[in-house]
Amino acid sequence: MKSKIPALLAGICIFSQIPSYACTGITLKSKDGATVAARTIEWAESVMYSMYVVVPRNCHLQSLTPTGMNGVKFTSKYGFVSLAVEQKEFMVEGMNEKGLSAGLFYFPNYGKYQEYDQSLNGESLADFQLVGYVLSQCATIDEVKEALSKVRVINIDPRSSTVHWRFTEPGGRQVVLEITEGTMHFYENPLGVLTNSPGLQWHLTNLNNYINLQPGTAAEHSFGPITMKNFGHGSGMLGLPGDFTPPSRFVRAAFFQTTAPQQPTAQESVFQAFHILNNFDIPGGTEEAAGKALANLPSATQFTVACDTHNRMLYYRTMYNSNIRCINLGAIDFNKVAYHAQPLDKVLSQPVEMIDVK
Repeated sequence: MKSKIPALLAGICIFSQIPSYACTGITLKSKDGATVAARTIEWAESVMYSMYVVVPRNCHLQSLTPTGMNGVKFTSKYGFVSLAVEQKEFMVEGMNEKGLSAGLFYFPNYGKYQEYDQSLNGESLADFQLVGYVLSQCATIDEVKEALSKVRVINIDPRSSTVHWRFTEPGGRQVVLEITEGTMHFYENPLGVLTNSPGLQWHLTNLNNYINLQPGTAAEHSFGPITMKNFGHGSGMLGLPGDFTPPSRFVRAAFFQTTAPQQPTAQESVFQAFHILNNFDIPGGTEEAAGKALANLPSATQFTVACDTHNRMLYYRTMYNSNIRCINLGAIDFNKVAYHAQPLDKVLSQPVEMIDVK
């Protein structure tokens, strides 16, 4: 384990100088009171092995550290389901039986954890295992804050990028955790949008640069002797940034989320979330230098996930299969189910339904 973990994370987590990981998160609330936390997962360097992980109650777990599987030990109080990448321990998004959802988003160049101290392994928690730790221990955001006050969050590989996290309750409260200069900072996130660097507070301030954006079509008006007319619908969006940088994606996500009509039910909000996040499905070749993109990578957006925190339903689709699949946490007996992980896709190809025309 000592030799495997640093080598593995060196291959998937060094993003400080490479803009190849670009998560986008939104939050929708339906008229029936449900909250849906949805997001994309991007990685343009290679095909990631992605899986869903089912963790029962009373499961004994332990964090990795740079020197092995010798970090903080914990026992799951709550059962949960999470999506993981590369290894079942590296959980990036999930939800527990209480409806609390948690997810990590890359945060390069702006975060800084506490320095790793081998003498403190017993309280050290790897950043890529924080999602699993929180989901196993906490039912509310206040409990998240309390639980995380007892651990030291660390990198497994000091060369890898830092991350920040969002936590969402079924009632709609959401907070973002950012660790800078070794100190945890929790920020309330009433907007419910999150991308990557810089920090959440910067992104919220940056929205003021787009005060002119509005849904619909701008009215005709005179520009001196010339009458300004629309070429088509949607001119209220002129100036909406279209690139894939975190600031631009944050603005687009905020605009699409806040202008979307509220849906009657949670499931309809889930479907709406997938439609909104279609706008953040990053085509292969756009984030790599010319000629460097992998031909066998269907999309830089490797999967998209939506958590219905009210009904405890986790939905996902992948770059290989755009059909939406669902895991119903309410149908799982977390006292009896075994800890297990299964690939998100059993077949790595897009299914096509043939239409029989007669």
